[in-house]
Amino acid sequence: MYPQADKTFKPLIVTENLGKSVQTSDGTLEILSAIDLSINAGESIAIIGESGSGKSTLISLLAGLDTPSTGSITLDGKIITVMNEDGRAAVRNELVGFVFQSFQLLPGLTALENVMLPLELAGDRNAQASATALLDRVGLSHRLSHTPKQLSGGEQQRVALARAFVTEPAILFADEPTGNLDSKTGEYIIELLFELNQENRTTLILVTHDPALAARCQRVIKLEAGHIV
Repeated sequence: MYPQADKTFKPLIVTENLGKSVQTSDGTLEILSAIDLSINAGESIAIIGESGSGKSTLISLLAGLDTPSTGSITLDGKIITVMNEDGRAAVRNELVGFVFQSFQLLPGLTALENVMLPLELAGDRNAQASATALLDRVGLSHRLSHTPKQLSGGEQQRVALARAFVTEPAILFADEPTGNLDSKTGEYIIELLFELNQENRTTLILVTHDPALAARCQRVIKLEAGHIV
């Protein structure tokens, strides 16, 4: 286990001079530059901006899924930018949950098995009971044995929410969680997301084009051409 930071007085997420660039045939392309953030435990943050402004890259970096070109990222007192992939994976498993626009459920598994999977990988012997309870919480107790292709988009996103929250993560990253849903279903998912977030006191960081979703968050961070404005 890693030493735990004092969440009462220290930000849960800190970035300093964070940047990401890639080499192209035309030279260096800067995706993000000079990103300084401080996010406290339990905060809800919306990241907004035009397509190509660097939103998804930013949360990939914050979650340790990608590595920056410059700067540092600290999650719960752990500097993930000095870690190798195994180290970052250990931090992700301990702290982080994900919800994606495309749901990213495993097609060969049932709803119950998809939600159980992260608990089983962590060696949790109560995986089935915990997953069943959370699927009931999101209104899918009657769909436990259905595979993703047997579920609607809204039902798949509810399974994805249950999978993200079942490990009780300190930080939840959501990348356009309502992007593939109609407005009514999207509103339902938003309500569910914030209910689960408040119940679990999770730090929520979401990328969205939806003004209604952004307005529900305590803070809005706008990116333009890789910079915070």
